[in-house]
Formats: sequence, structure tokens, C-alpha cells
Amino acid sequence: MITDKIVKTPVRIGMVSFAHYHANFWSEIWRDSAEAEFIGIWDADEIRGREMAAKYNVSFITDLEDLLSRVDAIGLCNETSAHADVIEKAAAKGVHVLCEKPLATSREAYQKITSVVNNSGIVFQQSYPKRHDPINHEIKRLIDEGALGRITLMRVRHCHYYGLDPEFKDEWHTNASLSGGGALIDEGVHGADLIRWFMGDPVFVMAMLSDDAAQMGVDDLGLAVFRFANGSLAELVSSSTILAAESSVEIFGTKGSVLLSGVDLASKDFSPDKSLKIYTDNNPRGSWTVPNIISQFKKGEFHQQNALSFLKTLINGTPPPVTLLDGGRSLEMILSAYEAANSGRTVTISYA
Repeated sequence: MITDKIVKTPVRIGMVSFAHYHANFWSEIWRDSAEAEFIGIWDADEIRGREMAAKYNVSFITDLEDLLSRVDAIGLCNETSAHADVIEKAAAKGVHVLCEKPLATSREAYQKITSVVNNSGIVFQQSYPKRHDPINHEIKRLIDEGALGRITLMRVRHCHYYGLDPEFKDEWHTNASLSGGGALIDEGVHGADLIRWFMGDPVFVMAMLSDDAAQMGVDDLGLAVFRFANGSLAELVSSSTILAAESSVEIFGTKGSVLLSGVDLASKDFSPDKSLKIYTDNNPRGSWTVPNIISQFKKGEFHQQNALSFLKTLINGTPPPVTLLDGGRSLEMILSAYEAANSGRTVTISYA
């Protein structure tokens, strides 16, 4: 499908904030791509912004409106609570947006973003790099083709260990008013999107949270169990205090199973390069198939894919591979999980 949003090359692009580290990966792509003209950087933290501008050999632009007037598109990596305001300013100038996860900290902010994006007609792409990894496309192919039968259970663990560093307590990620919460929203939203991409939209959730390990004032461990209309279940575990692990994704069907390691920081260094294992009822009992696929996360080519695919979307005029709806529905899964954890009851997920 071709849209009317084709942008002539080189795409004039700017970076809004380095509050989130992933801005570095996007900036590397835009600095080095012949299809992009990296116009400059704006950051509310001027010292940080000037340092990053020097690093990537671009201008530091002191006024956000000035940057927006010079570009076709932006990468948005500021604090999550500020996403909606910047998107509104970008949309008013017809500037396309690649937005860091999670989309927002609240349903109200998500609704505001939806309104301004839809009314402006800008291209909006949500940043979910798992959607671009060939290893996940292989799993989705197996599911969609029925090789695993009916999926009964999916388990996703997406974790890192930064919460064990005392200095992490001073990061904005641990300020719920800026981030929306702790590990469950920050890392868990990756897993939520993967779950719904593979299995569709769940209808119920129950959850529990803990802040015991890091004691940062936000959850450092979240566990959510989602139920689908057909009775299938998905378990999501997200933590900022897991030092080492192996299987990151486990999928069980009536005809086969999939195990995937090495796709979060807890497992990256503790799994083999070829970390996808597949069992189907066509295999001899007790044997696994190991495809010759290495995840982009293991190869250090993970977060860059958001920036590359965003450029391709703008240049080719094709719909974004990860949409505003995707960002909103995975956020709703997480917000509903927080509701479930805080109320101690099962919550019905209501999608806007």
C-alpha cells in the first residue's frame, strides 16, 4: 500500500532529546545515511544536548519550534510524560514522528496524541524494535502457518539489571510522574507488544508488583498474566534487577513449542548466537531444530532498526510497520496490569 506521505530524499530529520539512551542508536543511523540529512538536536537539557550535537557533528538548536520548522521528521526520545506536548507541536507543523516507547504515561495523554495525529495526518511510528527482528518474524510465521498448532501459553521475560546500580535511582525512569511507573511500563511494554503481535489482543489481566529488590519508589519487578477470548494465556515478567537468565520467550502450542534466548539484557551474554529452538510434532521425539538465525539484539543491531524502518516508511510512502494503534494497545495492556496489581483483582482490558 502506497500512501500520499512520500518524503523526498534526503529526509530532513531532527532528534528531540537524549533523555532516553536509544536516541544514540537513531542518531547514528541518521548521521550516516545518505537518505537522511541530520539537521540538528534539541534537548531541554542544554548541556546534554550540546554534548550530543558535538558527538554527532550536527547543530544544537536552542528552540524546539525552530527545529520543527526546519525538518520533515523527528525522533522523539524525551521523558515519556512530555511525548504528547512535543507530538502536538510537531503535528501542527506537519512533522512526522518516530516515538520512543512507551507511547504515554496515561490514557488521557494517549487520547491527546491520537487526536492530534489523526487530525494532522502526519506519519506516526511507534518504536518497537522486536517487530523488525527476523528471528521474531520466523516465530510469527510458525504461529500464523499453524506449525505450532493452537497457542495455549506464551511467556515473555524482558529484563535488565540497571536497578541494581545505586545511581539508577536518580534517573528519570524511576520518577513515576515522568515515566508512568517502573519496570513493568518501561521494559514490559516491549513484551506486551510482542504478545499481542503474536496472539492478538487479550481481554483480561491479573498482576502483581514488587519494589523490594531496588527500593527505588517504583516497581522493579512486575508479573502480569493475560487471558485471551479463546482461553489462551500469556505471562509477562519485567524487571530491572535480573542479572542473568536464558530463555526470554517461550511459546507452547498443541503441535509444538518455541524457546528464544538472548533477546533481553539479562540473557544476551548467556545464550548461544543461534538462540532460537523449535520443536514440532514433525520432529523426532526429544529433538529440537535450531534455525540459522541470529537475533539483531545479539548482533548489536537492534534499536537502529526503528530509525532505518522509519526512513523507509517516509521515503516509500508505505504505512509504518508499527502504528499508533500498536503503541496505544500495548500501553493499555500495561496500564490495565497496573490497575490489576493495585486493586488485587482481575481487570477487563478496554481498548480505546
